Amino acid sequence: MLSEISFLAEKVFVHRWPHDTPLWSDEVKKKLDETISKNSNPKQITIKENIIQIQDFEFSKLIKIGISVPFFKDECRMIFECQFGELYAHIHITVKSKEYLEIFRKLKAWKSEFFPNDSNK
Repeated sequence: MLSEISFLAEKVFVHRWPHDTPLWSDEVKKKLDETISKNSNPKQITIKENIIQIQDFEFSKLIKIGISVPFFKDECRMIFECQFGELYAHIHITVKSKEYLEIFRKLKAWKSEFFPNDSNK
């Protein structure tokens, strides 16, 4: 059983999804952009069971989780839909560190343990 996965991601992008969900306030958009999406510094990612924390934001109700290593790239990517508070989001995480394969392995094990019925195997 995995207790926690923690790593730095070089690139994270958060956007509202699906489009028929409540709009984000300008304040929320600004905070997400400054802290995550448009901030070029590595972001701290911490995963505990069915919660993903990125910097100071906690995301829950995870669905449609995709984890991959793209062809011809030394990186790992994770994409998922989730909620934070009452708002909905789609998140793209890219890890380019030399440990990307180990992080990929841990993420796949985490997904199998906590989301065995997720449609995106």
